[in-house]
Amino acid sequence: MSAFLTLWRKELTTYFLSPIAYIVMIFFLVVMGAIFSLLVSVLAEGPAGVTVMNLLFGSPFFWMTMLVLIPLLTMRLFSEEKRSGTIETLMTAPVSDAAVVLAKFAGALSFYIFMWAPTALYIFILYYFSADMAPPDPGPMAGGYLGAILIGMFYLSIGLFCSALTSNQIISAIITFAVMIVLFLTGLLDYVANAEWAQTLSAHLSSYSHMLEFSRGTLDSRPILYYLSGTAAMLFATVKMLEARNWK
Repeated sequence: MSAFLTLWRKELTTYFLSPIAYIVMIFFLVVMGAIFSLLVSVLAEGPAGVTVMNLLFGSPFFWMTMLVLIPLLTMRLFSEEKRSGTIETLMTAPVSDAAVVLAKFAGALSFYIFMWAPTALYIFILYYFSADMAPPDPGPMAGGYLGAILIGMFYLSIGLFCSALTSNQIISAIITFAVMIVLFLTGLLDYVANAEWAQTLSAHLSSYSHMLEFSRGTLDSRPILYYLSGTAAMLFATVKMLEARNWK
């Protein structure tokens, strides 16, 4: 456990010392702030029964941001270690491969959650400006953030695995982006195909539909299990990928 904590602190510190990480965070907050501002103004004149969180997490700009954000956060995790030649030192240290993978994943996830933390101000803004009306329902808010974390975990684990495949950060980011695009488009099959198998597959894999349900405050155990098990599977695959390299 001490080795994991040491590696996790190292990974998290690396993020906060990287200018790219700050650029990514500023880009994320600016885009999310702009989306929130736009949707609040639309909602003020729009139909009743639609929450800001539902519109926020269903916005195409949100998904475009996620598809760009995750590859940038994960592309350096193993690729940079390989490029700089420090991977041999890391993998031959008295620490398990699983601890290394989990520490890098935990570092990326911690920074991802840290980026989301300032958006909690949206909640206070909604409560402040709705003082004369019914207060916003906390269910969709909590569900939206839970969905963002679960989906982010899964996509970060994919990026971690892709980073373990190559020593080139750009290639790692491109592979991660491609895999995420395939998963995202697969989830939209029911919009373009009428076949029953396509609709069933889309219902199970659609991050877009899952996020809409989360942001409505609807908690279904199936998508939660899907993202948790998918994350575990990708982390396991990353460990096996490193073990196959025979560093030790």
